[in-house]
Amino acid sequence: MTDMTAQFEAAVANSKLLPAKPDNDTLLKLYSLFKQATTGDVQGDRPGMMDFVARAKFDAWAALKGKTSDQAKQTYIDLIESLKK
Repeated sequence: MTDMTAQFEAAVANSKLLPAKPDNDTLLKLYSLFKQATTGDVQGDRPGMMDFVARAKFDAWAALKGKTSDQAKQTYIDLIESLKK
C-alpha cells in the first residue's frame, strides 16, 4: 500500500468524524473525489432529469474526468484536512 493510499484511507475514516456536517456542495465534492479516486472516470448513463440527487452526483463526478486517482486522492485528503479545523 502506498503512502498516498494510506493517507486517503485515513481521510475517508476522518470524514465520518468531522466536527460539523459539511454543506451539500462540499458533500458532493467529497463524493465525486472519492469516486474518481477509487473508480476512475464516470461510467454509465446520466440519470434522468427527475432524479435530482443522482444527476447531481453524476455531473460532479463527470466534471473530474481525466483527473488521476492520485490527484483525486490528494484533493480529497486536502479537503478533509481543511474541514477538520
